[in-house]
Amino acid sequence: MQLQVTQENLARALSTVARVASTRGTLPILSNVLLKTVDKRLSVSATNLDIAISQNIGSKIDKDGAITVPARLMQDFVNSLPDSVLQLELEENKLHITTDKYNSTINGMPADDFPIMPAISEGVEWKVPASSLKHALSQVVFAASGDDARPVLTGVYIHNINSEIIAVATDSYRLAENNLGKNKAAVNFLVPSSAANDLLRIISDQSQDVVINHDDQQVSFKVSDVTLVARLIEGNYPDYRKLIPNKFETVARLKRADLANITKVSALFARESAGSITIKAEAKSVSITAVASQLGENTASAEAEIQGGGEVTLNSRYLIDGLNAFSAEAIEFCFNGKLEPCILRSPEEPKYTHLIMPLRS
Repeated sequence: MQLQVTQENLARALSTVARVASTRGTLPILSNVLLKTVDKRLSVSATNLDIAISQNIGSKIDKDGAITVPARLMQDFVNSLPDSVLQLELEENKLHITTDKYNSTINGMPADDFPIMPAISEGVEWKVPASSLKHALSQVVFAASGDDARPVLTGVYIHNINSEIIAVATDSYRLAENNLGKNKAAVNFLVPSSAANDLLRIISDQSQDVVINHDDQQVSFKVSDVTLVARLIEGNYPDYRKLIPNKFETVARLKRADLANITKVSALFARESAGSITIKAEAKSVSITAVASQLGENTASAEAEIQGGGEVTLNSRYLIDGLNAFSAEAIEFCFNGKLEPCILRSPEEPKYTHLIMPLRS
């Protein structure tokens, strides 16, 4: 292998892919990145066997070849170089990297030993605007569970409902759902939240469309010159939609910033009680009370338009996370009594719904 590539392009590609290289795996080669010439371009890839990311970058290829080198060393080294053209040359399993004032050699491992994710040959392929997918994933992925005891809850469930693509995540205490819009593709898969977070980092503001291809075992997301492939989570996702109420006894309409502020202040006094706060809607205001037996107590209120009235006890962290997921100025906080799910929604963002389960008070 012999080629020339700019330091900027190689550094950007390494930054994109190297984060999935595994440093704790039983296979040493998983801590490496694969450098390979493909169709007169340089392909940079990394995998941890569950997720693989590759990016093709422009380069001047003089001789084809492939090698794997330590991901962290390669990334840190290239980032430290000045903005210049790098000469990469492979001799046996040693990668020589030269530029004006640098001449370095990195010991690698044969590319034949690098695990490759199998290609999706008969999958369902469809596309979605990159901005829509990024916005939807950012609003739901944080609600996925981090507990491997229930694997199906550790992913983002993407599926069809009446020819519309829905993305949803839940940890059984809260649930976030976003409608990606109409698409006739037969979509039904569960992607790990770690892969969804990697995808969010890959999609830039300049990205146009994301091409998605999936079968029963894996999914690929192609964004410009970057491809992410992930193994799907097996299992049936719970029938979550029966949890979402259609009618509410109490609806409080107020500024999102106001509700966020009084929640954050009350959360300071709720640390002793695992974040427990009591929200009361009455007259023309929403008030939040938190009691800390050792520290004191706090009640904060905000002006609101109230339909009905009542109170409910929630985890303050879940409410703050839910409010932060919206970008709208106005928010509606809806609930039915003390035991049924509470809903955050906004007329400015009709495609997004956030559900929080109450605490027993």
